[in-house]
Amino acid sequence: MKPESPEKAARWTTPLVLIRDFHLLRRFVRTRRAVFSLLSRVRISENTLMAILAVGIGLLAGLCNHAFRSCIDLFRWLIIDSGGQLTGYSPYAWNANRLWAIAFPVTGAVVMLPLFIRFREDMAFGFPRFLETVNLRGGRLPLRLMFTRGIASALTIGSGGSAGQEGPIAQIGGTAGSVVGHLLGMSGERLKVLIGCGVSGGVAATFNAPLAGVFFAHEIVLLSSFELSSFTSIVISSGMATVVSRAMYGDIPAFDVPAYQLVHPLELALYALLGVVCGCLAALFITGYGKTRGFFARLQVNPLWKPILGGFLAGCVGVLLPQVQGNGYDFIEKAVSNDVGWLLVTLLIAGKMVATCVTVGSGLPGGTFAPSLFIGSVAGMSFGFLANGLFPFHTATPGAYALVGMGAFLASVTHAPMTGIFLLFEMTGSYKVIVPIMLACAIGTAVARHFHKDGIDTADLAARGIDLRAGREQAVLEQIRVRGVMVRDPEILPETMTIRQFLARSHSPRQTTFPVVTAWGELSGVVVIHDFLGTAFEPGLLDRVTLGEMAAVDILTIASEDSLAEAPRVSGRPPLENLPVVGPGGRSRGGGTPPRHAIAAAYNRAMVTQSFKG
Repeated sequence: MKPESPEKAARWTTPLVLIRDFHLLRRFVRTRRAVFSLLSRVRISENTLMAILAVGIGLLAGLCNHAFRSCIDLFRWLIIDSGGQLTGYSPYAWNANRLWAIAFPVTGAVVMLPLFIRFREDMAFGFPRFLETVNLRGGRLPLRLMFTRGIASALTIGSGGSAGQEGPIAQIGGTAGSVVGHLLGMSGERLKVLIGCGVSGGVAATFNAPLAGVFFAHEIVLLSSFELSSFTSIVISSGMATVVSRAMYGDIPAFDVPAYQLVHPLELALYALLGVVCGCLAALFITGYGKTRGFFARLQVNPLWKPILGGFLAGCVGVLLPQVQGNGYDFIEKAVSNDVGWLLVTLLIAGKMVATCVTVGSGLPGGTFAPSLFIGSVAGMSFGFLANGLFPFHTATPGAYALVGMGAFLASVTHAPMTGIFLLFEMTGSYKVIVPIMLACAIGTAVARHFHKDGIDTADLAARGIDLRAGREQAVLEQIRVRGVMVRDPEILPETMTIRQFLARSHSPRQTTFPVVTAWGELSGVVVIHDFLGTAFEPGLLDRVTLGEMAAVDILTIASEDSLAEAPRVSGRPPLENLPVVGPGGRSRGGGTPPRHAIAAAYNRAMVTQSFKG
């Protein structure tokens, strides 16, 4: 039987899809109407509704965290544990079987290829894209992202890729919040708060640290846009997710750390120096991560080969330093318990950086949160060995420095000091660690910001000219170029024109600002018609005074390629519509002035477009 042509099949398929979508839409509308009808009957306030939703999202985030961790354990058992039994691979035996460490992350990348082919957009939906969608594009996330991104990230970590689970679980929890908000017809800030609830719940459940989850959501995802109503909902969600985590795993911290001791008050100076070291290392990590992503983006090969290459390179590092494989939680516990030597932890600083850069930079899904904790712990322990050797009677064990280094490096690389402080406090349960960790986190973050304005999660967006902290409106203005709103073919006046001639021809409603040019066409000044209104001139001066004498010569200009976001920063006092647009060399020919109505229209169109994209 001859198969149907694609065109004929499409003619039959398209109506069926439309009918299916229509029934789904009708069911969705009915469900939402029923929910709103119920809410109106019981007269629940908006804050109460958000609190109720926060409870549900927190419980859902806690369950998602359990499912995600179970997937990681499953893939690790299938690929590394079972593969090790078949091949005789042991990470700590120096023999030829250690080369199998290369095969495991490559296997994970190969198994992931169907997801890259079928859900290419989801696979490219990394944490920077997640932040952009939440803060600038309305925060509407598809439900399938929970499964595609979750399974792919679990494969990366479970097969030995150097990545963390906190970024993916934040995306999974945030997607859960977005789906709930979308089903209830919420938008704008309320939808953003629900996403923050899911993010905080996922991170809190991962570390059994509710306060760290709250500050992760505010500092990293919502970018410190603090409001009391949103803070309350996020706290509730974080607490409920922690309840779920403790019910399943027990009331134990993410890491089993020994009691912290501050041996001598002068030791605080060493912790301050550790903050400087962590800040410098964080800047180096951000730079290396960005350059690695750029290398893989420019690599002229089939995109499907890039994650395989990333897995291969991570495996090569794993042959020499098997501790870099996976999220590294087991090794972090050894570091803070003083169960590791100085040479190994020093080598692991560079080894973990390289392994993480090639894993996540190649496109393999995963986060940089756990690798940051790992790098901070080994960097702090290496520093602790040095401090202990120089001041043996006045310093704590190297494990104590590893503990503080974890929080300091995490705060430095993410530019989120509160997250690092509260995470360490909740992991140790000791007030003694508060002063050292506050000191190290604050100094480390300041040093890292000196080299990089943005953290590792927003550096990629900053390279594309997107400033999330400036807000959605600022991002929209950055996308609108002056050339798109300026007056085309404006009337340009010579500087030899008299005042009488100017007043006689300046009644054009489309232009109120007139560039004044020299005989060679170069901009020499600008006159604004409003400046002449109500001004009395002696009759004899109207034919004697020229525009060159009356025009404002100490002016600011804007280039046609500038964005509307850049123009106000350049302009300062003068209104934007009074600034002349110039081309190369300061020539005014072909330029114009951006009128207020054109700016407003362009802005409104861009906002509508952003809303539909979101």
